[in-house]
Amino acid sequence: MITTNNRMIVNNVTRLLDSKKISYHIFELPNEKIGAEETAKILGVDSGQVFKTIVIIRPGKGKPILALIPGNSEVDIKKLAQAVNEKKLSIPTEKEAERLTGLQAGGISPLSLLHKGFQIIIDESAMSLSEIHISGGQRGLNIRMAVNDLISLTGAKNIVITQSCS
Repeated sequence: MITTNNRMIVNNVTRLLDSKKISYHIFELPNEKIGAEETAKILGVDSGQVFKTIVIIRPGKGKPILALIPGNSEVDIKKLAQAVNEKKLSIPTEKEAERLTGLQAGGISPLSLLHKGFQIIIDESAMSLSEIHISGGQRGLNIRMAVNDLISLTGAKNIVITQSCS
């Protein structure tokens, strides 16, 4: 485990990764909510390597979807709906996403929500990368880990679910 300032950061996500003996690197960021593109600038990486977690609501009472997409893209709701066999999906407000996940916006991570019933979909673009950056389950904590480890741990399906930001 490596931090940007040689401090060990321990939370449920890092404990999970340690218990599964999964290699990762942690990076401390400002504690306020910052976007994936700003995170990429701070870390000095391409924004396509920093994946953001977007909460997506299904109609009715089904558990939400966590869509992991590159920071330089937007989720394509129609592609995602087709991929999960739903007629219509929607993106909740920030407050609704926080209520649904129990996590602050800017700190929503699929690794914090394992075994909570969320379906996890990662954009197909991740498959061309060996490692990506994701939220570490709290604001100010970023984790870089192998894409294959993330998919294996979360059971994420990889599907084309994005459109480029203009």
